[in-house]
Amino acid sequence: MLEELLGAAAAVAAGGLVYLGAAARVVKQYERGVVLRLGRRRGEVRPPGFTLVVPAVDRLRKVNMQIVTMPIPAQEGITRDNVTVRVDAVVYFRVVDAAAAIINVEDYRFAVSQMAQTSLRSIIGKSELDDLLSNREKLNEGLELMIDSPAIGWGVQIDRVEIKDVSLPDTMKRSMARQAEADRERRARIINADAELQASKKLAEAAKEMSEQPAALQLRLLQTVVAVAAEKNSTLVLPFPVELLRFLEKAQQPLPQRPQQESPQQARQEAPQERQQQPQQQPPLPPASLPSPKDGEE
Repeated sequence: MLEELLGAAAAVAAGGLVYLGAAARVVKQYERGVVLRLGRRRGEVRPPGFTLVVPAVDRLRKVNMQIVTMPIPAQEGITRDNVTVRVDAVVYFRVVDAAAAIINVEDYRFAVSQMAQTSLRSIIGKSELDDLLSNREKLNEGLELMIDSPAIGWGVQIDRVEIKDVSLPDTMKRSMARQAEADRERRARIINADAELQASKKLAEAAKEMSEQPAALQLRLLQTVVAVAAEKNSTLVLPFPVELLRFLEKAQQPLPQRPQQESPQQARQEAPQERQQQPQQQPPLPPASLPSPKDGEE
C-alpha cells in the first residue's frame, strides 16, 4: 500500500513538473506579455519576470517595448515648385500599450512603415525644394504629427522622424551649382571693387603727402629697389619719373633759327641774280587806230 502511495505521489509530482514546465513563461525586462485565453484577452498585461499560463488554453504574446528605429524607403515625388526629388527618412517609435498593439492592429511595425511612406510623399508634395534642403526641422515636425495621429490608436508613440537624404536630378544639381558659382563670383567682384575703392583713397592720401615732401618719393623709390633686389631676380625694373621724360623730350626739340641781317654788299650781289631769274617782259602792243567817220555820216 505504501509503495502504491509513493508511486502515485511520484506520478503526481512528475505531472506537476511537466505541467509547470509547460505553463511557465519568462517575460524579459523590456517586454510585456498579453495573455489570450481561447482567443480572448485574459487579465492585465503581464509584467516582466516569471509568469504562468494554462497550457493548451492560454497563449502568451510578448511585445517589445524598446524604441524601434525603422528606415523609411526612399520616396520619389514632385515638390510644389515642380522639382522631382527622392527623399528617404528614418522614424523612431515605441509601443506604449502592449494590448492595443496586439489587438487593434495586425502588425504594428508594417502599419507604421506604410503610414510613414504615405506621410513622406504628402510632405514632399506640399513643400518646396528650398524647404527640403534648408528647413528640415519644420518638415520633421509636420511628418511626426502626420504619423503620430493614427498611431495613437495602435498603442504606438512616435518619438522622432528625421529626413535623412534628399536626392536631386543631375540637371538640377548642375543648375544649382551654376547659380551658386554666379553668386560667389558676384560677391567676389563686389569685394574686389570695394577693395580697389579703399586702396585708391589710401593711394590718393599717400600721393598728397608725398607731393608735399619731394624726398619721400625718392625714399619710396629706394624702398622699391631694395624689395625687388631681395628676391634675387636677374632683371631689375626701375621706375622712371614721367616729368624727367618730358624734360628730355623738350630738350631734344631744335630751337627756331632767327633771321640774320644782310650786309649791303650781299644785297648788291644778289640783285643781278634776281634780275636774271626774272623773265623778260615783252613791250605792250600799240592801240589799234579807229576808222575816221565819213562826211555823209557827219
